[in-house]
Amino acid sequence: MAQDGVPAGSTDAADSTQEKSYGAAAGRWSGYVRELFTNPNGPPLGSVDPDKIEQAARGKLKDSPGAWGFLFGNAGSGSTFRANRDAFARWQIVPRMLRDVTQRNIEVTLFGTKYPSPLIVAPIGCQACFHPDAELATARAAGALGVPLVLSGAASRSLESVAAANGPHAPRWFQLYWPRNDAFTVSLLARAKASGYSALVVTVDTMAIGWRPADLDHTFLPFAHGVGIQVALSDPAFMAAQGRAPHGDAEVPAFPYDPARVRALYEAGDARTREMVELAAAWGRESVNGTFRTWEDVRFLRRNWEGPLIVKGILAPQDVEIAIDEGIDGVIVSNHGGRQIDGSISSLVALERIMKSQKVRGAQAGGQLTVLFDSGIRTGSDIFRALALGAQGILLGRPWAYGLTVAGQAGVEAVIKSILADFELTLGLAGHRTVADIQGKADEVLVRAE
Repeated sequence: MAQDGVPAGSTDAADSTQEKSYGAAAGRWSGYVRELFTNPNGPPLGSVDPDKIEQAARGKLKDSPGAWGFLFGNAGSGSTFRANRDAFARWQIVPRMLRDVTQRNIEVTLFGTKYPSPLIVAPIGCQACFHPDAELATARAAGALGVPLVLSGAASRSLESVAAANGPHAPRWFQLYWPRNDAFTVSLLARAKASGYSALVVTVDTMAIGWRPADLDHTFLPFAHGVGIQVALSDPAFMAAQGRAPHGDAEVPAFPYDPARVRALYEAGDARTREMVELAAAWGRESVNGTFRTWEDVRFLRRNWEGPLIVKGILAPQDVEIAIDEGIDGVIVSNHGGRQIDGSISSLVALERIMKSQKVRGAQAGGQLTVLFDSGIRTGSDIFRALALGAQGILLGRPWAYGLTVAGQAGVEAVIKSILADFELTLGLAGHRTVADIQGKADEVLVRAE
């Protein structure tokens, strides 16, 4: 029986046995509409239109085309990015009328914890390229709203500093790009656990960086200059292996990141710059270096992590079925936002195919597996459709990063509040009160466009 917006047949325990709750009052999100209408200055980002916010972010980074390409760019021709968006248009919502949906509640329960909405802040690395407050601004925004934050393993701030910015009681998960050295991996996991990251997300679609023309055209690879490897530079095990002490939280990349300036300093023999490049090369030999992992490696993570283990980057039903057999707690159906393979299946089509598997549906209904969705979400109706097709939660990526670029913490908050207000209103206008009313019920609430 569904309660309080928790999808029936979800992976999670009933309210009486939940470990934590970050739930919100019913109707909280749609109240943002009143806030916007009563603000004489208009929306904080100048618009609530995601396309206009994207344009504003592009303008903000006009003097750093490499940073914009790094944020917006995609694999190859960008066909996968376009396919992600186009897939949503193929599903249309079928509204039901004359139902009392005045009081709505979009809370969900994932891995035994109640959250105020299905939205999860997706991991995006190198945020120091977009705003001087970088991951700290994003963490503060997520903490203020009570939505779970997934910190990228390619962050430009340490695990500990992001946790402090997020708040002692805020929900957060850690996304791992695992190093080849098991001792370094264990060290990262121990730090994450000690800093209150409750779930581990392991990304499996980025064993090597895809063919990204924007980055190649601008020769923009911040990791090579030590930007986006702060999780490693603050790690005692990794730094001890380099014969150095871990970097403190005050040692952060300069903003804006200027690769030409870094190259000039390196050529001039600047000691600090050369040290950072050496450390970056050492970490590059450990992580995202073309070493392709297997399920045996995932088993190592399972043995060394207490808490939910989530595999991100799954697109094939067969791989989800293997994840079930391996005892994985959750999967994130994702093609990395179109940044890895040009011509890949869209994430939404992949979700639809995955949810046709009887084994997947049975594991989800029986509480063995949580299915999350990532790639292409831009509006509240997108969230509606992804949930209806079987997802239990969604990860929002680039839109909040555009908000960060424009206005820091306030920008991230504005994007999240906007899309959740849109979703809650869409839910009600379609005749539903809770996420449970639509989750996995595409046959009832959606129709495929002809």
